[in-house]
Amino acid sequence: MTIDTKNVLSSILESISRIDYIKPEHIPNIDLYMDQVTTFMEEELEQTKRYPEDKILTKTMINNYAKNNLLPPPVKKKYSREHILALIFIYYFKNLLSIKDIETLLDPITGGYFGGSGGFSMTEIYEEVCALEKSRIDSMAKDIARIYKSSLDTFSNAPEEDRKMLQNFSFICSLAFDVYVKKQVIEKLIDDMPEPESKKKK
Repeated sequence: MTIDTKNVLSSILESISRIDYIKPEHIPNIDLYMDQVTTFMEEELEQTKRYPEDKILTKTMINNYAKNNLLPPPVKKKYSREHILALIFIYYFKNLLSIKDIETLLDPITGGYFGGSGGFSMTEIYEEVCALEKSRIDSMAKDIARIYKSSLDTFSNAPEEDRKMLQNFSFICSLAFDVYVKKQVIEKLIDDMPEPESKKKK
């Protein structure tokens, strides 16, 4: 059995090219109630779901984020544009980091810039970070394609009927190793950050 390299790579590169982020101008300029927040996030991030039945954000999740100091409390049960931006960061971080690590990471951002109190607005921080990530998509696609091609050189002596499975396993292991190493770096950087203000007050 042979691997159709061209088709697999095309599928991978196509999925990477579709990676996008919620544009700040798509976020309503008015404060939203909880139901409106979950509906907005569901619609805007639908393409990131693995399965159709997956939930992007629930009321319980939002309440837990506020309870764990990841998210400033709503004002009169309404969430601002800045709340939405913080929730977007949380949505992506939660797939990789613990609640404690997310709190440590976001504390200086929400504490220093929420409500326009710092030198940058939350919108400006979000746009700057997203611009950096978008600029890296082409190089990431090329790196993934390189890793995939390298995986095709593994298990060359395996029986033909097993080779595709073993090469796919090799490809996944290589990608997982990248994630593992980067996660270690992220955790080290977070460990060196100051303790969140909420912890200091206890």
